[in-house]
Amino acid sequence: MDLNNKELVRYSRQLILPEIGADGQQKLKEAKVLLVGTGGLGSPVAIYLAATGVGTLGIVDSDNVDLSNLHRQVIHFTRDIGKSKVLSAKEKIAHLNPHVKVIPYKEQFSEANALKLLKDYDLVVDGTDNFPTRYLINDACVLSGKPFVFGGIFRFEGQCCVFGLEDGPCYRCFLTEPPKPDEIPSCAEAGVLGLLPGIIGLLQANEAVKIICGIGQPLKGRLLIFDALQTQFREINIRKDPQCPLCGEKRTIHKVVAYADACCPTPSNREDRVSEITVQQLKRIMDNPSSPYYLLDVREPKEWAIAHIEGAVLKPFSTFKNNYADIPKDKKIYIHCKVGGRSLKAAQFLKTKGYRQVFNVKGGIDAWAKEIDPAMPKY
Repeated sequence: MDLNNKELVRYSRQLILPEIGADGQQKLKEAKVLLVGTGGLGSPVAIYLAATGVGTLGIVDSDNVDLSNLHRQVIHFTRDIGKSKVLSAKEKIAHLNPHVKVIPYKEQFSEANALKLLKDYDLVVDGTDNFPTRYLINDACVLSGKPFVFGGIFRFEGQCCVFGLEDGPCYRCFLTEPPKPDEIPSCAEAGVLGLLPGIIGLLQANEAVKIICGIGQPLKGRLLIFDALQTQFREINIRKDPQCPLCGEKRTIHKVVAYADACCPTPSNREDRVSEITVQQLKRIMDNPSSPYYLLDVREPKEWAIAHIEGAVLKPFSTFKNNYADIPKDKKIYIHCKVGGRSLKAAQFLKTKGYRQVFNVKGGIDAWAKEIDPAMPKY
């Protein structure tokens, strides 16, 4: 046994469990887990896997800590605002358990580095908030023969499952292709209860520990769904699909494939394409308008109440198709939302109604708050 006296004391309550014991704790110490994302899900996963004694944690995240993260990303503190998330997480884990080795990767998980990052790890835990990265994780794990602990959150509902185990389904058996951008709310726009990722993240950590120690029954072929409003769990069975393009009998996917980010949808044809302007360009237009313009905000009233740009007209996207008729056609229309997804759809809609001078404000009010008005509240 490679556990020293301090480790024996630290893990003593866990060591006396017959299912864990010294052998299980040694397996945890020797385990190498790659965590993609240190946000709402990744925070509790990192904290509890480190506390449990997982020996090596690789953490992938290209973002920095933002104030709006802190209601759910509990591994980061107020003093960490502006700091790299992976370095913030490494610092906290070092204080929590110095026996854990943390390898930070301040980079985006992508098709270019996915297989390389997975190479030295035993399993992957999904701490992401978008479909493109999730499919990259799944594909890389299946191609590498490594399990993938999935977690997902949306408003008041969370999901957890384990994909890529022997004879079990992969994520593509569940959802063959990512949903189209117009089928789901933007990642930053849907909202989430701050407690929810903690609950789902701990379920993910639990699955990781079970896989490492070889105990219990993992969530293989079982999607666990949690409803926070009703405090109810339910399960959906997911069967391995023999026609799956990735893990089926006649696979057609042999490498990781990148998908466009659903949070920033790209028009699919030339007719749908909308010209974009930056918030810097918008500010110059507002300061020195050379021609009449119309600034349109398609966020919801609750978002407007938090922050809005002076001079904008609010027409919520949820009712937009029934409330656009008074928008003038003789002015340039500049449309924004939170990050650019809803405003793009609104602009595309207006073009189908004969509006020709329609522009999407790239980055939305998020970009405005960062680049033009730092005092504006962010959410």
